[in-house]
Amino acid sequence: MKIGIFTLALAYMLSQFYRAFLAVLAPALEADIGARPDQLSFASGLWFLAFALMQLPVGWALDRIGPRRTASLLLALGGGGGALLFAVAQSPLHVQGAMILMGIGCAPVLMASYYIFARSLPPRVFATMAGAIIGFGSLGNIASSMPMAWASETFGWRFSLFVLALITLAVAWAIFLLVTDPERPDHEAGAGGSVLSLLALPALWFIFPMMFVNYAAAAGIRGLWIGPYLGEVFRADTAAIGQATLFMGLAMAAGNFAYGPLDRLFRTRKWVVFFGNLAGAATLFALWLNPAGGFWFAILMMALLGLFASSFPVIIAHARSFVPPHLTGRGVTLLNLFGIGGAGILQALSGQVHAAAAARASTPAEAYQALFLFFGGAVLAGTLLYLFSRDNTA
Repeated sequence: MKIGIFTLALAYMLSQFYRAFLAVLAPALEADIGARPDQLSFASGLWFLAFALMQLPVGWALDRIGPRRTASLLLALGGGGGALLFAVAQSPLHVQGAMILMGIGCAPVLMASYYIFARSLPPRVFATMAGAIIGFGSLGNIASSMPMAWASETFGWRFSLFVLALITLAVAWAIFLLVTDPERPDHEAGAGGSVLSLLALPALWFIFPMMFVNYAAAAGIRGLWIGPYLGEVFRADTAAIGQATLFMGLAMAAGNFAYGPLDRLFRTRKWVVFFGNLAGAATLFALWLNPAGGFWFAILMMALLGLFASSFPVIIAHARSFVPPHLTGRGVTLLNLFGIGGAGILQALSGQVHAAAAARASTPAEAYQALFLFFGGAVLAGTLLYLFSRDNTA
């Protein structure tokens, strides 16, 4: 089990990388193939939407054919194939197609790990293990910052993506060889139920909005907007943007490790999630109030956002406690659909918000002010709806 989980953690590192690397490539892609920030925002959103739409079939596949074949096949075809397409891209349309493929390829890897945890470990340690694998996988987020900026400047972004495609194919093969599917108890063989059964559970209704917005702001800013924002408002170069994304990536990794055991420490999941996301919304409103407040102020606020917005594993643990065991795969992927789908939808909308604001703004900072208000308002709305959820530490 340990070596299999390690291969899935490596795959999740690639997933974190692919959702965030556009931020540091934005200047090079605009210069080489004419990809504007709004087109890259749309491409980033497509990654999340493709990832989200795959969650329902992935959930079915986890429950029916197991995590080994589900994760290895999709990662090889989607992740490896998408990276190869990106490496030869000649237009923003090619980049968008590559991001769709990579979103499909990355869709099963984290949920495959969660499925194994839910089937093999006591419920009380689920959030800790879920947070740990996200924290470990966040090294991919970090690799997409300064290391990717260095690789792009040293070897070129095309060669870098070609190497990443080979790495992705190797990890997919390792998953196929080393992951062991957990056994299903005999009494579950004829158990019924579907995603519709899960949607009918009232206990999940107020958790879904929190999932929808929890990751969206941090993913949108870390995955793309941090680059154009720092470049346009503070004239930061690629190296400085790489440094800033590194700080935010480290904060996100630390947040996942920190959130994991908090439900056992405070004996609550609901209030850990609520206050953490309320603090995340506060950082966005601070950027809205003072978007040109200084380079290091901006980096501090975005790092704090990354830290506070990392409650994803605790939300999953909260929701999973209401899901019947025989629907574990579909339960965790349904929650992930809301989380990644929210990130994709808000990321796609954020490009329109910024473009509309930029058309009437007198300074670049004013356009980003509207962007931060958009993300902050979304996080606050989801957090307030989450107040009506029922706590459960089982």
